[in-house]
Amino acid sequence: MFDDGEFHVVVNDEEQYSIWPAGRDLPAGWRPVGSAAPKAECLARIDANWTDMRPRSLREDT
Repeated sequence: MFDDGEFHVVVNDEEQYSIWPAGRDLPAGWRPVGSAAPKAECLARIDANWTDMRPRSLREDT
């Protein structure tokens, strides 16, 4: 459904990543990281940068 077009990589305060369709309002608590790009490129950025899936609050407790 949302495979075409451009997306933003977005991140929340817990440093969890996702993608969001460009041109749509972001959900509360999320901010864009970088510029809009095709879905595959955004997913590759996430794969390269999000190496620890735990929320920031759990990483800081260890």
